Amino acid sequence: MAELNTGDGGGGKGGKVRSKKQNSKVDLTAMVDLAFLLITFFMLTTTLSKPQSMSLGLPDKEDDPNKKTEDMKVDERRTMTIMMGEDNKLVYYMGLLENPIAGPKDIEYGKGGIRKELLARKKSVVEITGDKEKGIIVIIKPGKKSKYKNLVDILDEMAITGVGTYAIVNDFLPKEKELLEKK
Repeated sequence: MAELNTGDGGGGKGGKVRSKKQNSKVDLTAMVDLAFLLITFFMLTTTLSKPQSMSLGLPDKEDDPNKKTEDMKVDERRTMTIMMGEDNKLVYYMGLLENPIAGPKDIEYGKGGIRKELLARKKSVVEITGDKEKGIIVIIKPGKKSKYKNLVDILDEMAITGVGTYAIVNDFLPKEKELLEKK
């Protein structure tokens, strides 16, 4: 509001009416409260991204050495073996190594290499067996000098191509070792 200045101290002629300038203060309490309410709301309502991981079926720990395991017979026309060596070397064959349906053949990682071959072999297994339920079985054999990254790449290829049955095996036949060591 305006105040009249009726100054007692000076000349007294013609008193002018002046309004005092007030300090302008804005109360920011409500805005700060609103900001904290919004921050709290969005923190509580958003979902954090969950890490994506691939589920692997691992064997049970068996401490009983007397328990015998039974070997399972698998149709060799459905099996594809992928061997990984050092320096990103990748060798595959279909069937048995003594009498392979295809391969053994060196192949590259990625879209134009192993992925293309997996998709083609997956389709050929359905044609050979005549049963869509029975898909391809992939045996992955990482060598001692292969890199962990290469194993992850192969597991990614299994997920991308939709191969449902695969196993990671550490046993190498002598002929398989020769194939991996051959340059």
